[in-house]
This record gives sequence, C-alpha cells and structure tokens, in this order.
Amino acid sequence: MNVGRAVFFLLVFPGALYAVPAAWLMLWLERKLAARAQSRIGPPFFQPFFDFVKLLAKRPVPRRPLQGLVMTALPVLAVASVLGALSLLPVFPRGRGFSGDLILLVALLEVPPLCAVLAGFASGSLYGELGATREALLGVASSLPFLTALLAFAAAAHSLTLGAAALAAGWPVRVPALLALALCLPVKLRVNPFSVANAEQEIYTGPTTEFDGARLALWELAHGLEWVALIGLWAALAVAPATVAWPLRAVAFVVVSFALALVVAAVAAGTARLKLTQAARVYWQWGFGVALVALVVAMVWS
Repeated sequence: MNVGRAVFFLLVFPGALYAVPAAWLMLWLERKLAARAQSRIGPPFFQPFFDFVKLLAKRPVPRRPLQGLVMTALPVLAVASVLGALSLLPVFPRGRGFSGDLILLVALLEVPPLCAVLAGFASGSLYGELGATREALLGVASSLPFLTALLAFAAAAHSLTLGAAALAAGWPVRVPALLALALCLPVKLRVNPFSVANAEQEIYTGPTTEFDGARLALWELAHGLEWVALIGLWAALAVAPATVAWPLRAVAFVVVSFALALVVAAVAAGTARLKLTQAARVYWQWGFGVALVALVVAMVWS
C-alpha cells in the first residue's frame, strides 16, 4: 500500500470523511428506534452532531493536572485508534493491505475498550470504577468468540491479510463466523441486551460518568466510530468484493453497514438488559461455540 492510498483510506473512505457522519447517523438510528419502541417521537437526525458541538463548547470541570491529562488523552487515543482500524477495512482488498494487518486491526479495535476501562478508574468515581469493571469482564467474555471467528477467516485464507481473508473464506466458514461476529456486536457497542457496562438506571453512564465538555464529546465520537468500524468489518467480510467493480463495492459496503446498524439498533430497542453473568454466559457458550464451528470447518475445508 503506497502513501497516497493509505492517506485516502485514513482520511476519506472508509476513514474520517465517511466515518464521522456515518457515526452520527448510526447513533441517531439507535436513539430513534429506542424512542419509537417507547411511543416517543425521538430526536431529529442531526441531534448527535448538535450534541457533539454543544459538549465541545462546555468548559470541563477543573481536575488535578495529571488526572486531567489522563482523562483528555484516553478519548483522543480511542478516536485515533478507531480511525486507524477503519483505514484497514478490506473494502477494496486487491492491491492494498499487508501481511499481518488482521493482527493490527484487532489491536486497534481493542484500544477503545481498554481506554474506557482506564478512564473509569482514572475518573475516581465509584460509578466509573464499577462500569470499568463490567467493561473489562464483558470484554474478556466477548473477545474469545470475536477472535476465534476472525481466526477462522484467516485459517480459510492461510493468511493474516484482511483482503485475502475477505476473499478466500467459503460460505461454510463465512456463515458461522459472521454469525459469531454479529453476536459480538451488541456487547462491543454497549447496547441492549448487553449494555451492562453503561447501564444508565444502575450506574449512570459507567466509565464515562465523570467526563464532561470536550472530553465527553470525544468519547461520544469514539463510540460512534466504533459503530462504523465494527459494523464495517462485518460488512466488508460479508460482501464478496471480487465479484463487483470497485464503485459497487463501496456502495455495497455502505448499504450493508447501515442495514446491519438498523438491525442492531432494532434488537437493542426491543430487548431488556441482561445480568452480567447472563451476558458472559452467552458469549462463553453460544458465541464461542458458533465461532469454534467456523474455525473447525475452516481447518478441515482447507
């Protein structure tokens, strides 16, 4: 991948120029469907953007110098890591990527949850620490099926390159692996029925309870970008990109991404929150079981 293509993927598509508006739209879909499920009108589509601008204009509560530095650096790191992960998505797999970019993608996607855990403890709030603990437990539970499903793609392609994994995996591997990845989306996006870490009725907003002003705005942006990156990863692996020309690949990627975002938002609006032990059990049993089937098939099939 040359420098020009890397900059395009990072800053234009599927990077910042596409991802930031898409993040606000996906956050709006989640709020709108939740409102309609409760017989409310819900916010207009531009509300997440207005909330972001409003938070940027607010003056944060003064903190001790080191605490303020940490609370500012963590959301900045989360935003930067998700943008980096977006630039690696195999929307245009031919002629891009590098050996081992799957490992880098997984590492970048795991940075925001880790930052959220550190933010909860750095805030000094009881609610933040409780939310951080829940975030860490659910992260461990969901990482096993998530990583196993991606490993199944890699095993089918005999490569750790995302482009090769997106192209080479046959449907006997692709279907259970995508099912396992889809099951991981609600917990990684912190929505029902797995919104345990940020349960508003129990612990306010979890790890970000004590954040305000521009710091909270950056956390909201990072959360929206996680929607785009994680759902975009599923879309890029689900669409067989070698069968269509490159403009249609981009269109298919966007359409599938928003269709899946709509499904995730609808499931969140129509379900109740599980307990922590129930949520962990779902991923240890069902999520890992489905991902393991994909991995076994990939090893036998290849």
